[in-house]
Amino acid sequence: MSAVRPSWMERPRPVTRAAKAVALAAVVALVLVPFLIIVSTSLASNQEVVDNGGWVLWPQHPTLRAYRQIFDGGIVGHALWVSAGVTVVGTAISLACTIGLAYALSRPGVFGGRPVLLLILFTFLFPPGMIPGFLLVKGLGMLDSYSSIVAPVLINVFNLVVLRGFFQSVPEELYEAARLDGAGDWMVLRKIVLPLSKAALAVVGLFYAVSYWNAWFYASIYLNSDHWPLQQVLRTYVINGAQIADTGVSEAGMVSAPQTIQMAVLVVATVPILIVYPFLQKYFTKGVLTGAIKS
Repeated sequence: MSAVRPSWMERPRPVTRAAKAVALAAVVALVLVPFLIIVSTSLASNQEVVDNGGWVLWPQHPTLRAYRQIFDGGIVGHALWVSAGVTVVGTAISLACTIGLAYALSRPGVFGGRPVLLLILFTFLFPPGMIPGFLLVKGLGMLDSYSSIVAPVLINVFNLVVLRGFFQSVPEELYEAARLDGAGDWMVLRKIVLPLSKAALAVVGLFYAVSYWNAWFYASIYLNSDHWPLQQVLRTYVINGAQIADTGVSEAGMVSAPQTIQMAVLVVATVPILIVYPFLQKYFTKGVLTGAIKS
């Protein structure tokens, strides 16, 4: 006679599985349909946009006119390079600073480690605010420079806590063995801790990259329009409904409808992160949970 299986191990009934499938399909539709509308509208012709009231679910005569216009004008292309540069450089610097500080705070007996950690957590609970931040950036002479959108968010407290917790989860025996072999802190970090922390580093790196890529608030405060990143240009398009003045004219002598321009910029601003995310998704559960639970 076979033992009775616990309820959580039993095979769900057909009705339950059907309900889960319907719920999952509804969630997928809620995510994919708006994105499909955005892409379709960016590829639609002017007449299709007008006939459908500004939104197109499936274009009958797709065209890349809107994409040619936004890149021919130069503003979106320049903003794309600005966002890419800020994302790559900012992520690298933030990762380096976060790794160094997290490793120092993860080791027991570090002088001043506890007060520094409490001070960092205090800034997380009580941020300084917009005006003190602006005065600090202005006092450091960083206005209208790309450092002004990197320095204020150089280290994220949540990412720091996750990495610190992950470093603490490394077995203490490995540290002791490395010390016996004469390895210093730099060698231990580079040869032992970082190779074992690839999951957490991938998650934190993606968090920083998404944050820098989507940055527009600090850019709107500290940068002139000539130096705007892509998200700030996109915000101007969507809110003002404006077209770039020098986008040019298509072969037919007509400028694309404002909706197609807006959706084309939105697609350009979204696709890079969508391409990177699937390659790092497998690290999310291990990286975040390990660091959060340990800390």
